Amino acid sequence: MRNEVLIELKERGFFQQCTNIENLDNLLSSKKITYYSGFDPTNSSFHIGHIVPMFAMAHLQRYGHRAIALIGGGTAMIGDPSGKTEARKMLTIEQIDSNVAQLKKQIERFIVIDGKEKGLLVNNADWLRGINYLDFLRDIGKHFSVNRMLTFETYKEKMKTGLSFLEFNYILLQSYDFLHLFRDYRCLLQCGGDDQWANMVSGVELIRRVSASTEVECLTFPLILTSDGKKMGKSEKGAVFLSEELTSVYDFYQYWINVTDSDTIRFLKLYTFLPLEEIKRYEGLKGEELRDIKRILAYEVTKIAHGEEKAQNAQKGALAAFSGEGNIELIPSIEIEKSRITNGINVLDIFVESGLCSSKGEARRLIQQGGIRINDDKIDDEKTVVGESAITEKGILLKSGKKKIIRVIIK
Repeated sequence: MRNEVLIELKERGFFQQCTNIENLDNLLSSKKITYYSGFDPTNSSFHIGHIVPMFAMAHLQRYGHRAIALIGGGTAMIGDPSGKTEARKMLTIEQIDSNVAQLKKQIERFIVIDGKEKGLLVNNADWLRGINYLDFLRDIGKHFSVNRMLTFETYKEKMKTGLSFLEFNYILLQSYDFLHLFRDYRCLLQCGGDDQWANMVSGVELIRRVSASTEVECLTFPLILTSDGKKMGKSEKGAVFLSEELTSVYDFYQYWINVTDSDTIRFLKLYTFLPLEEIKRYEGLKGEELRDIKRILAYEVTKIAHGEEKAQNAQKGALAAFSGEGNIELIPSIEIEKSRITNGINVLDIFVESGLCSSKGEARRLIQQGGIRINDDKIDDEKTVVGESAITEKGILLKSGKKKIIRVIIK
């Protein structure tokens, strides 16, 4: 492998499978190409498990290749069965189009979309929703073998629980997307998660049959798991979203602060644009030095996803929450009427209401483990009542464990 961007992708941990790595190596070394990755608009926001392809696309773009971000406004009407054991809930066209509008804004935080030489954003609804079914079967369907499709892992798993004809068509539509982009933009490379391998290979094969081109390839990225085997993007509160309405910038920042020591360097390579030479200098650090590196990780990812100002505010909020320095106003907060505090609120209730605990049972367990604090005072009795005596000039600070905090503002 001699191409610089491929070497960087591999060193950063993006590389999983390629249809023909030697051919792709030669292709990227000989000219600037157009490549694409597809994004599913079945939700109104991406979570951080979705952003690996965006970072990989950004690296390719930084080396001068043109990016196409494809949002599946057409294919979302069917739903991708890859990695799913149950059929997806069907969305209306209005729901899909609303999601598409939100996701476009999030994609533009990671890659440059100028509509020209650097990057394009397209919606496959533009060519799929008006397609003639008989023409599609005749021109595209004839190139697909049902026998072969049934050998793909996606369909083998779905056959155990029920595979609808609707879902069975998905692979044809994604393959057609690649063909459409090849014809209209001379797109030669499709990138995506490794769960898309069968769909992507089918697109390569379709183009080769229809056009006889030998240049097209596909490249997949691994499913990123944390060191304890959990899917990337999940926290105690659920998925960590890019949308501020679903995950606050502060909570987004804190997710990265709280990654395990063994994941820190790996995530710096995957989720930031810091030079590899700089990241390598951090390897082997421990203790407070490693905590400083986690702060770099959290700041860099938050800056990319939410902008520099919001990343700085999240950083200052964390400083105020856990060191007593910085602006207390930047700590996540909720408002509670003073009359309720005057009457007294049970500690279990206020921690559930604040969102620091998902249930009274969780709050009770944390109290037993010594993990609940109010204004730095450890609570050891689940019958404790939070009253006026807990109010300080900062409000009331609720802490769950070592890393989660909420400021109660008294109205």
